[in-house]
Amino acid sequence: MTPSLPVDIEAAQRHTVTTLVISQAVGAVGITIGVATASLLARDVSGSETLAGLVQTFQVLGSAVAAYLLARLMSARGRRMGLVTGYLLGATGSLLAVVAAVLGSMTLLLFGAVLLGSTTAANNSARYAATDLATEEKRGRALSTVVWATTIGAVAGPNLSGPAGAFANGVGIPVLAGPFAFGALGMTLAALVVWIRLRPDPLLLAREAATAGEPVDLADSLGDVPDARTSSWRLARQAVHERPVLGWAILGLAGSHAAMIGVMTMTPLHMEHGGASLRIIGIVISVHVLGMFAFAPVMGWLADRIGRDRVLLGGGILILVSLVLCALAPEGNSTEIFAGLFLLGLGWSAATVSASTLISDHAPLAVRTDVQGTADLVMGLTAAAAGALAGVVNGLLGYPTLAVATVALALAVILAGVRTPRHAPSADGGLAQLPS
Repeated sequence: MTPSLPVDIEAAQRHTVTTLVISQAVGAVGITIGVATASLLARDVSGSETLAGLVQTFQVLGSAVAAYLLARLMSARGRRMGLVTGYLLGATGSLLAVVAAVLGSMTLLLFGAVLLGSTTAANNSARYAATDLATEEKRGRALSTVVWATTIGAVAGPNLSGPAGAFANGVGIPVLAGPFAFGALGMTLAALVVWIRLRPDPLLLAREAATAGEPVDLADSLGDVPDARTSSWRLARQAVHERPVLGWAILGLAGSHAAMIGVMTMTPLHMEHGGASLRIIGIVISVHVLGMFAFAPVMGWLADRIGRDRVLLGGGILILVSLVLCALAPEGNSTEIFAGLFLLGLGWSAATVSASTLISDHAPLAVRTDVQGTADLVMGLTAAAAGALAGVVNGLLGYPTLAVATVALALAVILAGVRTPRHAPSADGGLAQLPS
């Protein structure tokens, strides 16, 4: 009989989720406080509205690259080291954004945005970390609890734009740089929480449990550990080839995120054109973020109860409805823009929770971080392209046209929900069935 591990798996899972909830709440302030002002700061620094979406685009691009690199680090050193690295790189990027605002340097601002994306990648990885020790029937709820925790900081973040602006005035830096200064502090605190509390490391413990033959649902057999020289991209491609459900999950994840990024980043400009104040813009972004995160536990519960595929399909439909409302929204403050941004966030929540849970369900344990990191890489690259195109479309053709064009992404999410098979996760988590 295999001896028991010296750690209680269930207790470790509870401790992991609690720690991730705290770090997400704090770190979310750092990453979202600049959302409402990022495009405005980019416009002021560059002098062009067409380039206003580049900060968000470069941040998303940085998140995509960081997701891939942090996944490799986590595979070798565990979740703790990867999350701390991501938060500290993001804090550095936020401080560079402040310096860029002072110097009026668009190049430095974009470089800071790339590093800032590392915190987004860390936040995204945290949702996966919540599933490392979770049983199959509770995996959606564990993941969604961590996503929900972002609500605490994410809703507060944009509403701190006013105090951050006052702080900026007090220290003599541009008003729009204030939120980034506050953000750096939040990310640093999140790194400290993870460094101190995330022990034992959930991923390393899951592997130990699998190796020891512990009877926990998470412990798909570990299988053959891949050669460290094999790229995450190749390992993920092999997994998708063997388990096509992973491909549909990645499509749903990427499509929903790209739709959200493309429309959300241009909303502040659309509202400002109609005379909306920075305070009202911040409230709209907060309502959007509320839709993204506050109802995540409901989405996780539904994913566990009625199926990941149905929640993914519902997310695509919600995004589609939101785009119709955004296309009808006049410039400035309107009921349509409030409702559209809220539903856009809610649809993103449904799609992200369900698709991410599918990936955790089906990704083999031995290459789980590689598959997850590659999924987030694809998600980030797609969203970065959407963000870049959104600035061009919005500048040349207007916000309503942007919303209509984004319908294609909503349809991709709906297709992923329709095509996702309704079967239980694979019992085997090893590499034995993957092509060599």
